[in-house]
Amino acid sequence: MKLNQEQIKEIIPHREPFLLLDEILEAEPGKRVLAVKHIKEDDFWFKGHFPDYPVVPGVLMLEMLAQAGAVAMLMQEENRGKIGFFGGVKEAKFRRQVVPGDVLQLEVEIVKIKGSVGVGKGVATVNGEKAVSAEISFAIK
Repeated sequence: MKLNQEQIKEIIPHREPFLLLDEILEAEPGKRVLAVKHIKEDDFWFKGHFPDYPVVPGVLMLEMLAQAGAVAMLMQEENRGKIGFFGGVKEAKFRRQVVPGDVLQLEVEIVKIKGSVGVGKGVATVNGEKAVSAEISFAIK
């Protein structure tokens, strides 16, 4: 199932400038999502991180993974109209700098759900090369 940014907005409440997903390439509600973020020179964070050496902040890549995971969870009928909140991040590893011109693929697999709390394993890659990986936990409200 492919989704454009307007369709993503129907699922998660994020809006510009903080909607950090451009499209969904694959989605299995409640199970898995594969999303894409095209990194552009004019992305808002590059004005300060860093003007002479633009690099995507690691915390924003974690947020991109979280938003992708939120799409997977909030696509479920029982979660429509709700919001996913960060519960925690474990074992985050940053392995590659992400810079303007890169296309970041964000894959999140939901590995545990108990009530309104869940856990996802996320990996972000550029051209198949791992940029960041983390376990993210969340609460649906």
